Amino acid sequence: MKIAVLADIHSNYVALEECLSYAFSHHADTFFFLGDYVGELAYPERTMEILYGLQSKYKCYFIRGNKEEYWLNYRKNGEKGWKDKDSTSGMLLYAYNNLTSEDLDFYEEMPIAMEVNVQGLPPVTICHGSPEKVNEKLLPGNERTEAVMDNSNTDVIISGHTHIQGKILHNGRCVLNPGSVGVSFLSGGKAQFMFLCGEEGRWQEEFVSLDYDREKVLCQMQEERLYEHAPCWARITERIIRGEAVTHGRVLNKAMALCLEDTGDCSWPNIPEKYFEEALQSFGIEVGGKGL
Repeated sequence: MKIAVLADIHSNYVALEECLSYAFSHHADTFFFLGDYVGELAYPERTMEILYGLQSKYKCYFIRGNKEEYWLNYRKNGEKGWKDKDSTSGMLLYAYNNLTSEDLDFYEEMPIAMEVNVQGLPPVTICHGSPEKVNEKLLPGNERTEAVMDNSNTDVIISGHTHIQGKILHNGRCVLNPGSVGVSFLSGGKAQFMFLCGEEGRWQEEFVSLDYDREKVLCQMQEERLYEHAPCWARITERIIRGEAVTHGRVLNKAMALCLEDTGDCSWPNIPEKYFEEALQSFGIEVGGKGL
């Protein structure tokens, strides 16, 4: 049995198509999807179309990520400070406006974690963050990660969310992270996923990193005016796609720290654009222009 495990697509349907093509050519017959299907990049509807088509033909397991929780909470609670042309929430609003009721209902049906049992093989737990929290990062050398592993009902946990491919071992148990299909960190800009292969009563992982047409993705950011919808956020995304060692989280944290230092108060999503611009400059990222 060969399972393709894919996480954190973030609307990068070009990278998704490359990963799926590779998976098909290597005879994957089952798919685990670990959440964060859209967000950050252009044409979210194209990613959803691919997922629905795959689900109609193959055995697929879908997990809800923190992005899906954002969309669902927005539908339930309405306007809570999201704004267009805003680096904090403009991309969230763009993605939400390109989702359908069918998409949101699909997300609502997804669990945040699932135990998968395959005859003749050990059970595995799949999740986006951790089995307990959708937005929790399972990181190496972390006491909380080890506690989650100790409390798990299975010896193998497969999770995404960090966008970093890797394996964590602890007390005979392991966490496997396939990396991010669409916005991967520490990969040189490559799309990443993982095969989980069942052989002789045990699981064996195989990590995959692939080149894809990144220029097409960057051009589509221009087509959909993402640099207008979320000026600084789009610029961070561009740098990640190009393979640079920066993350949205690091820039966001810096922007919030600058805002707090200057005003004495800072609460998400109310972060003035000027603090994002200052944060970008501190990371050596040019402010202004239209990208590319």
